This record gives sequence, structure tokens and C-alpha cells, in this order.
Amino acid sequence: MGIAVIETPARFSAATITRPIALDVGRGVFAALNKAELIALVIMLIVVRASGHAVRLWSYCGVLALIVVAQSVWLTPELAERAQMIINGVEPPKSYAHAIYSSLELLKFGLLLFLGFTSLGSNRSGGRTGTA
Repeated sequence: MGIAVIETPARFSAATITRPIALDVGRGVFAALNKAELIALVIMLIVVRASGHAVRLWSYCGVLALIVVAQSVWLTPELAERAQMIINGVEPPKSYAHAIYSSLELLKFGLLLFLGFTSLGSNRSGGRTGTA
């Protein structure tokens, strides 16, 4: 969220950075972010599997995995290609890729918050059996 919501708009509003330079930096930043998210996804799947809560959380993890894979194999490459076109002086045709990417980021953020709070709640009540 820090990159998508804070860093990207700040980069494009900087007076001394041209649009092609901002796009070139953005391609590098989002490529690195995407690799980090893939690694984090694998770690999350391992942790959820090892936690004993895999059955309960697996569908949410599956949705997160689909989002990260969609961003990795479709949206990030498409947006990088569009950025390269602009850097080369060609205005690309209209696309909803950026809006879809942003929407998926918000969905991913919401799912991660939900999973985090759900995990906290299950850890707090996990040790209680309800018997004296």
C-alpha cells in the first residue's frame, strides 16, 4: 500500500521528475515489489499450512494467491509494456489494466487485514477450552 498509495503519486507530483523518468522508476519498483510479494505469498502459504488453520483459511489464501499471480503474469507485464511505450514517445491505447491492478491491491490489502485479525483472534481463543 505504501508504494501504490503514497510513493507512486508522490513520484509523479515531483516537479523535477519527467513522466518518462517516473515511469521508468515505477517499472523497476513494481517489478521488485512483485518479486517480494511472490516470496511473501510462498511464506504465507507455508505458515498457514503449518499453523493448523489451513482448512479454515485456505480459501482466503487462494484468493490472495490468484491476485498475486494475476498481477505477476498479466498486469505487471502489461503495465510495464505500456510504460515502455510512453517512454518511447508512443501514447498507448486506453486500458483498464491500471484500474484493475489498483482494485486488486485494495482487495489484497483487505484480505490481508482480515487474515491478520482472524489469526490474532484464533490465537487468543485457541488455548481456551471452555472447561474449568
